[in-house]
Amino acid sequence: MRSNEELVQFLLSAGFLKSTRIISAFRRVDRAHFVLPSQKQSAYVDYPLPLFRAQTISAPSVVAIMTEALELKEGMKVLEVGTGSGYQAAIISEIVGPKGKVVTVEIVPELFEYARLKIEALGQKNVFSVQGDGSQGYEPEAPYDAVIATCGAPSVPQPLFRQLKEGGRMAIPVGGSFYQDLLLVQKVNGKQAARSMLPVMFVPMHGKFGFKE
Repeated sequence: MRSNEELVQFLLSAGFLKSTRIISAFRRVDRAHFVLPSQKQSAYVDYPLPLFRAQTISAPSVVAIMTEALELKEGMKVLEVGTGSGYQAAIISEIVGPKGKVVTVEIVPELFEYARLKIEALGQKNVFSVQGDGSQGYEPEAPYDAVIATCGAPSVPQPLFRQLKEGGRMAIPVGGSFYQDLLLVQKVNGKQAARSMLPVMFVPMHGKFGFKE
């Protein structure tokens, strides 16, 4: 695949992209904008690519699966744990629109700055970037309509679930430090209702409720 449109067509034909707003977001947000210069030739392949400090940008198919699972709507407020390159935040920004908001938290300083500049270059004013421990969520902007974690956790961090609105949805990899089940967790009567979507391999979540160093 040599263009973002070819990537979108692949994700459509494979059944990863289904919703009109999400398809449009993938068309408007070019993955090549977020990969490292050394990875430009691989920007449109469907696998993870390396970033700084052993972090990665997720495979587009996984980004699509997680985004579709959240059932996002215009005007929603979304918390992202693990900004990474900023690609996932940019996709969500397009979906929730100017009346919505994306709060994205990154613990690695180099990635925080890299993603912030990439998102600013796109002119996405509804993304609020925070450098800090995303495993604790971001209480000042809570509650959230949806939560997405782009790093694997040993269990669902209680602060993230607490900051999720009743009826809200969370997509989070849970399991070992490099191999997890991608869970869709819903808040039903204040309790977790979870189902596994697929096995995944995300970098480990760090911080108070992540894996210990």
